[in-house]
Amino acid sequence: MSQWQEGDGWSAWPAPAKLNLFLRITGRRPDGYHLLQSVFRLLDWGDTVHLRVRADGAIRRMGTSVPGVAEADDLLVRAANLLKNETKCSQGADISTEKRIPAGGGFGGGSSDAATVLVVLNRLWNTGLSTQRLAELGLRLGADVPIFVHGENAWAEGIGEQLTPIALPPAWYVLADPGVHAPTAALFQAPDLTRNAPPAKMSDFVSGHLLGNAFEPVLRRREPAIEAVFQALARIGTPRLTGSGSGCFVEFAQRAQAEAALAELSGVRAWLAPGAARSPLQDALGAET
Repeated sequence: MSQWQEGDGWSAWPAPAKLNLFLRITGRRPDGYHLLQSVFRLLDWGDTVHLRVRADGAIRRMGTSVPGVAEADDLLVRAANLLKNETKCSQGADISTEKRIPAGGGFGGGSSDAATVLVVLNRLWNTGLSTQRLAELGLRLGADVPIFVHGENAWAEGIGEQLTPIALPPAWYVLADPGVHAPTAALFQAPDLTRNAPPAKMSDFVSGHLLGNAFEPVLRRREPAIEAVFQALARIGTPRLTGSGSGCFVEFAQRAQAEAALAELSGVRAWLAPGAARSPLQDALGAET
């Protein structure tokens, strides 16, 4: 029995957070979606999704994963229903989450939770879809879901779904939450957002060149709380924004460096998380085989 097993038919599974180590917008598709480049870094920290198979076919959310979100609109419920409908599965599931990832921070909480539901129920229901097929389903739920389905650090292009695995060195991160829920849709329409940056090459990133985040200057101008966190983090290193959210981070090569930096911060909601070589979910699934 793995460390993720629980009693009464429940099992618990990790839904890791992610960072965008950079993010640039290089254009727009005819359908209006923006073309991106980024590097996704998975973290060994995040939410926990609890699942229990039901024989009656019902999909039930136990508790509230995101306050104010109706059960039918919850990404976890939508993910389960999507897999159930796609595979004509007769089974159902009870779903619950322990939320640690701040909503609207760009750490990928909702997308990761949805990916964990897809991947694990595919195992528990024995529906047999491939990882690629699960990623395709996940893309219907959100552009960040495929990275969590694949479970590998990756160079991303397209709308974020074209993923090339990339090896990243070990690292520790000081993460900070300014407490602002960044409105992604509105940010993409911001007149001061750079949408036509020249495409970067993977070699640019690998060489250590910090490529920046297109949303950072926009959010720092619009949100005083984000600017304040950037100013605080600048005293311990080079702060960066993740995704299109409000979450900020500083990278360190060693845990001791990150711990010392965190100890210097005050007045900021901040915590430590290690980078992961691959998704903790993959490790949990491997322990079950």
